[in-house]
Amino acid sequence: MRRLNGLIFAVAAGCLAASPLLAAERPPNILVILADDLGYSDVGFQGCKDIPTPQLDALAAAGIRCTSGYVSHSFCSPTRAGLLTGRYQQRFGHENNPAWLPDDPKIGLPLSQHTLPEALKAAGYATGCVGKWHLGAHPSFHPNRRGFDEYYGMLGGGHVYFPELKGGVEYTIPMNRNGRPEPLRGYLTEELGREAAAFVERRQGSPWFLYLAFNAPHTPLQATDALAARVAGIADETRRKYAALVVGMDDAVGQVRQALANSGQEENTLVFFFSDNGGPTDVAHTDNAPLRGQKGALWEGGIRVPFVISWPAQLAKGAVFDQPVSSLDVFATAIALANAKPPAGQPLDGVDLMPALLDPKQPLPRERMFWRMGGGQSLAVRQGKYKLLQQQSGRVERLFDLEADISEQTDLAAKLPEVASRLRSALAAWNAELIPPLFESPPNAPAKKPQPAKPVTPPANRPSS
Repeated sequence: MRRLNGLIFAVAAGCLAASPLLAAERPPNILVILADDLGYSDVGFQGCKDIPTPQLDALAAAGIRCTSGYVSHSFCSPTRAGLLTGRYQQRFGHENNPAWLPDDPKIGLPLSQHTLPEALKAAGYATGCVGKWHLGAHPSFHPNRRGFDEYYGMLGGGHVYFPELKGGVEYTIPMNRNGRPEPLRGYLTEELGREAAAFVERRQGSPWFLYLAFNAPHTPLQATDALAARVAGIADETRRKYAALVVGMDDAVGQVRQALANSGQEENTLVFFFSDNGGPTDVAHTDNAPLRGQKGALWEGGIRVPFVISWPAQLAKGAVFDQPVSSLDVFATAIALANAKPPAGQPLDGVDLMPALLDPKQPLPRERMFWRMGGGQSLAVRQGKYKLLQQQSGRVERLFDLEADISEQTDLAAKLPEVASRLRSALAAWNAELIPPLFESPPNAPAKKPQPAKPVTPPANRPSS
């Protein structure tokens, strides 16, 4: 892959100047594809050799691979809350996974927070969500109530992949289509791919935003025999089952890419692809190499993820971008391209990536990136090449040079005390802006008997499809 260089961006910038993006053409469609628990090195464009991912590799070849792509948390729901608000989710207390409590209107993405689909919808976009929600089970948190015209998926934190399999209530509830329960009729990942492709095909002629949130390759490790056969050469049984889920997700991405091509929308669709957090190496035998750590920690292996941005009409193809980018940047980038208004009273923490993606001479307008878990049990900050990691509520502190030491093996805190002090002060100032978590992750959530989701009365302007 090519590094982003002046020649590439001179050509791209020239094309943009010759055809003003928002003046003469409609703004791009925006597609966000989110994997669930994908390992850093478990796709071909990241160097994976044992799991075939031709569709994701083709997406990367058609766009830009971000080598320092991050999410704002190291497990599921908080990352999604940050993604859909463009803000550090700790600012509004969404620091943990919500329990499956359909009767509790407090356990979910706070209604005070405006969402990306709401902003894009106000700018004339059709909005759709397919897949895993995991932002609250009470009807007030339903996707149709948070800016999405259309929704099909599972409202909880996971689901069985086959209709006939058993599991807990949250994992076996019916699928949900626009507020109404609907039985799962086939292999889940295939169903999500079909639904997303159908949205793309019927939404031609006007700009749209689609949030496609797979639960693959999250456990349970369940795949079809045909998928399993394609990774039969992997000796480790657990990794082989996980790999089959990755292959199924790749196939579903291919369905959506084919729908874009068939409908003539591929060129003017901005696609983001990344995982919601690092891979869980213990339960799924994912591969986060060369990163240290896994899902649930603020080591790089918990927060640094495969990250691709593609927009064939405007961005370089097969390029590599090394500046740190974040899932929080999706919101700011999308509303800038859509000429949408930012939410009033809700300052964004992400930045518009497009100027820097088009011109490498422009650094991203962000000095630092921050993380917090457990109300402050673990914190981290990255500025330039340096990352300060605090664990055990600040009792353990380490400093790393990520350019020279991506695996976080050499602690430089004693060698570079001024750098450590500067980052420590910045981290403390940021942490002082945050609030305590509003709810705890299960099993520490309030003990209530889980119930199926209640039907949601759809908004009056919801389409019938």
